[in-house]
Amino acid sequence: MELVIDPLQVEAYGLSLDQIGTIVARSNRLVAAGTMDTGQGRFAIKVPGLFESGADILEMPLKVSGDAVVQVKDIASLRRTFKDPDSVARIDGLPAIGIEVSKRAGENIIETINEVRALVAAESQAWPPQVKVTFSQDTSQQIRDMLGELENSLITAVLLVLIVIVASLGLRGGLIAGIAVPGSFLIGIMMLAGFGISINIVVLFSLIMATGMLVDGTIILVEFADRCMLNGMDKRTAYAEATKRMAWPIFSSITTIIAAFGPMAFWPGTTGEFMKYLPITLSATLFASLLMAMIFIPCIGALIGKPNLEDDHMKAEQLSAEQQLARARGLDWLYLIALRGALRHPVMVIFGGLGILFCTVVAFMNFNAGVEFFPDVEPEVAQVQIHARGNMSVNERDDLVKAVEREILVMNSEHRELRSVYSVTKADIGGRSGGEELAEDVIGTIALEFGDWDKRRKVDTILDDIRTRTAPIPGLRIELTKEDGGPGGGKAVALQLTSPDFVALEAAAEIVRRKLESMPGLVDVQDSRPVPGIEWELDVDRAEAAKYGLDVTAVGDVIQLVTRGLKFGDYRPDDADDEIDIVARFPSDVRNISELDQLRIPVNGASVPLSNFVERTAKPKLALVRRVDGTRVIDVESDVKPGVQAYAELETIRAWLATDTGIGPSVSIAFKGEEEDRAESANFLTLAAVATMFLITLILLLQFNSFFSVFLVLSAVVMSSIGVMFGLLILQQPFGIVMTGIGIIALAGIIVNNNIVLIDTYDHLKKTAKSRHEALLVTGVQRLRPVILTKLTTVLGLLPLVFHMTIDFTARDITLGAPSTQWWAPLAAAITFGVLFASPLTLLFTPCALELQGRFYDWLARRRGVRQIGPEPAQAE
Repeated sequence: MELVIDPLQVEAYGLSLDQIGTIVARSNRLVAAGTMDTGQGRFAIKVPGLFESGADILEMPLKVSGDAVVQVKDIASLRRTFKDPDSVARIDGLPAIGIEVSKRAGENIIETINEVRALVAAESQAWPPQVKVTFSQDTSQQIRDMLGELENSLITAVLLVLIVIVASLGLRGGLIAGIAVPGSFLIGIMMLAGFGISINIVVLFSLIMATGMLVDGTIILVEFADRCMLNGMDKRTAYAEATKRMAWPIFSSITTIIAAFGPMAFWPGTTGEFMKYLPITLSATLFASLLMAMIFIPCIGALIGKPNLEDDHMKAEQLSAEQQLARARGLDWLYLIALRGALRHPVMVIFGGLGILFCTVVAFMNFNAGVEFFPDVEPEVAQVQIHARGNMSVNERDDLVKAVEREILVMNSEHRELRSVYSVTKADIGGRSGGEELAEDVIGTIALEFGDWDKRRKVDTILDDIRTRTAPIPGLRIELTKEDGGPGGGKAVALQLTSPDFVALEAAAEIVRRKLESMPGLVDVQDSRPVPGIEWELDVDRAEAAKYGLDVTAVGDVIQLVTRGLKFGDYRPDDADDEIDIVARFPSDVRNISELDQLRIPVNGASVPLSNFVERTAKPKLALVRRVDGTRVIDVESDVKPGVQAYAELETIRAWLATDTGIGPSVSIAFKGEEEDRAESANFLTLAAVATMFLITLILLLQFNSFFSVFLVLSAVVMSSIGVMFGLLILQQPFGIVMTGIGIIALAGIIVNNNIVLIDTYDHLKKTAKSRHEALLVTGVQRLRPVILTKLTTVLGLLPLVFHMTIDFTARDITLGAPSTQWWAPLAAAITFGVLFASPLTLLFTPCALELQGRFYDWLARRRGVRQIGPEPAQAE
């Protein structure tokens, strides 16, 4: 409710603003006057005085002289109006009122948005037909699409794994082993529910990643039980013997994987909060697979187990397992030939393997595709931030935002790539938009919601088009920011400058900014220095004002009548649920800068010019002062152009800072934003890798009680890590701090299973074999199939993600390049190439290392003159 006061009438009636405000405030009250006890009853007494209508305000008496009464309506007019706008919103170019809804942490976003839609649908029934409701940036649909893509990938992974198992172990054995997948999922999801974790994108990918690993233990168990049954054991005895004989290999192979992922559950920071579901989900499902392999599968196998007697390959394997190597067939025969040749020249094989590893490392160091923090995922939304400087009104700012908005709408009319264009013009400085802190000179933002990713241009192309179209608009700087695909930590390049000397700090910020602007790979450079501007300062001569009976408050009150208005009280109209302010203002024609000097303050029936004791001066505007730990700071930030890696640009900046840059010695520079998160994640993953190796070493020592065997098992970790480098070279993918780092640590637990199975089998066979050479050959051929099967299932479960492929079983469609696959493809590729590279090497490297160990012990025995007890040394063939 705006009370427009005529200053001439106030002066004519000899009123003061303080008098008017006091009368209005004291008259707009409900006085609880207490109670009266008459002895015959007790009664409450109140004096109602609240304004019930606009007429009550206008008829309020202000001054009485004889029979004449001066009322509010004699000096002012009253109107119901809107407050001065502090922002202007439009959607798709039409005026709008925007309500931005955020969910609480831990709440279901899909359920939240459904409730919002239901509420709006119910309330909008009573709205006029001209009012339209648009839902912009509805992330529930994006999440549904991504969950659907991951669910299809999960189904694909399960089917591929089951097909391979059935093809290798036969229908009955394959189904027994395959039960481990749904059984482990069921137990694992129940454990997650117990931890209070619901299904999300990271959990779904974790299930995909775990699919191929869940059958490792059951494959080893079922394959060994089949061998026992072909040797004449009944199914109950066979599965009991398999459980007893394979208990340690199964326990070690699964617990080493859990040991690889376990430390990652303690990942700190924003990235850790995002990724923690991966180790928790994998640990839960892998523990469930251990229960399945050691308890449930033996029980099921004892009831329905039966070897595949019609499989010629199985028969050949049984013959080779009984040390009838001459009758090996197929893949066993090819491997047997290669293994015999390798065992003749173990030194050559080992050094040849080391040479391959060395060459791969050298090639990666010279031809790698760089480093990235997190995969660059095709976003669904982006934001245009419009920067401009100067003391502009809201309308002036909105005109500039409209100019940018028009170019975007024209582009959209040509390409139809945007679902919505939501623009907001701001009157104040700073603040936040879309969860991001805005710079002081941002006058408005435009949120862009893109259409389906497979029916439009790439987002980088669209943003480049917008940048080109808006470049001719004078006086503006356009900053385009994409939605972070993961745990975003701010700008790609962010430097924080601190110094107790503000002059040196500003000079350093200018030097750093110029350097960043000169780098061709950087774009949208900005800093947090105070934005140039002016503000009017009214200095009151207190002594002179006191002569007129005035003070600073009286001066401030009259000035507020020219600016935002002076609040006299509250008023609740009949058609509103909330109170509205009663604000007094001067007419709009006197609300300007030039009128400040002409203002007059009513005093004792007269009026005094404000200029008698107030001096108006223009001063530099200082809006925000940033400090960290009590020291002034200035941030200088920028993004990188599409295709440019932030890590390379940061290395260039580091090298430049090491030279004579002209920055004063009192200025300290620290890297923040994405680089800070990258360094934190890299340090944590390094510690996690050390913890993983320590835990795996403990598990292996418990099993083998041999440092040589532990060293030999862990050698596969080095091979798999170099295999990741080989894969990055082939695919020309950058090394991802988060995804590739997780993949390398995961491989430490996955790849050691090969050597665990080989060494455990060799330790048993060498006690009964005729020679060490024969024991190694039988070990290799006998364990070839379970090694290949366990690693093949791991790879097949991830292969669709490696090729960015999604099979939609509902729509019967195959999609390439979906955003969900872009998130996880680097991690899947790291594990896939690590397994494919290291597995063939370990199948030859490990037997050769065991052969050299045996030869060394033989040499020691001969040197000491002690007759060897046990298997004879291998003979050259």
